[in-house]
Amino acid sequence: MTGEFTGGPRDVAVVACAQSDHRRRTDELSEVEMLMPVLHEVLERTGLTAADIGFTCSGSSDYLAGRAFSFTMALDGVGAWPPISESHVEMDGAWALYEAWVKLLTGDADTALVYAYGKSSPGSVRDVLTRQLDPYYVAPLWPDSVALAALQAQALVDAGHTDEPALAAVAARSRDAATGNVHAQLPGARPHGEYVVRPLRTGDCPPIGDGAVAVVLAAGDRARALCARPAWIRGMDHRVEAHSLGVRDLTDSPSTRLAAERAGAFARPVDTAELHAPFTSQEVVLRRALRLDDGVLVNPSGGALAANPVMAAGLVRVAEAAGRIHRGASDRALAHATSGPCLQQNLVAVLEGESRA
Repeated sequence: MTGEFTGGPRDVAVVACAQSDHRRRTDELSEVEMLMPVLHEVLERTGLTAADIGFTCSGSSDYLAGRAFSFTMALDGVGAWPPISESHVEMDGAWALYEAWVKLLTGDADTALVYAYGKSSPGSVRDVLTRQLDPYYVAPLWPDSVALAALQAQALVDAGHTDEPALAAVAARSRDAATGNVHAQLPGARPHGEYVVRPLRTGDCPPIGDGAVAVVLAAGDRARALCARPAWIRGMDHRVEAHSLGVRDLTDSPSTRLAAERAGAFARPVDTAELHAPFTSQEVVLRRALRLDDGVLVNPSGGALAANPVMAAGLVRVAEAAGRIHRGASDRALAHATSGPCLQQNLVAVLEGESRA
């Protein structure tokens, strides 16, 4: 499975972003109640109404909600009557963004609303994510997401690509950066903690929490009319590794590298990278695959180590990168999203702001 679209004559941009405050628990809120304020906010930032949106696409997981077709309930927050053009992906919302981007490139719509949400707090997300694994040989063993990430981290240590102090530094830098992020769940440096699964400590692992995010896309002059400085999507691509962990080199991510190449990330340097690296060790892999040197500002929002709403954290990376372009803090940014164990599926988007005199 791969995804590549070389584009056409149309330029498409992220023109508005909004996200919830990511919290450890939102027992008092349903998914719809958590999502609605975010949808209202992102539309208010453009002056659009739901009737002005040409296409709507969402990303979420029925496994988290524990009921089939749970995404249809979220449409109550969007407003599905009169009938709208709508789609859904059982993936992180970054893949919904990809579908909406292609829709606008083909000319089928001029504007799109993309949103994603996830509530990880009701159950054990570590156990839920085992259902992504090979149902015959791996899933019956119940290796959880942290144990698999620890295998990857140990492989990196054994190969000499990192060590525990270096991983601790990644955690400290990320959560210190999150002090400037009002939506972060874990802002500020904190003790690195005890081992969860060696060599990963609590500080190397993402927080469990709930959250939602939404972005609005627009094409061409419509984007310029809706946003003072649109974040133009110059390229986007997604790739997938082999399903079997045993045939993969866990110290590398060829799918990320290929997605970045096809998205045009290597054509010119980027100044900012928002990486969806739920574990500190995964940032090590992604930096190498994406050829990011110390001159690139990585995860100024704090990244997934500061807030990791499952099925929304990848789209949050796009929103954070686009937001920096909107504010003039970045000119060319890379956003990355992942899904599956040990960086199995990877998406890369390259965003640019128009030149400033």
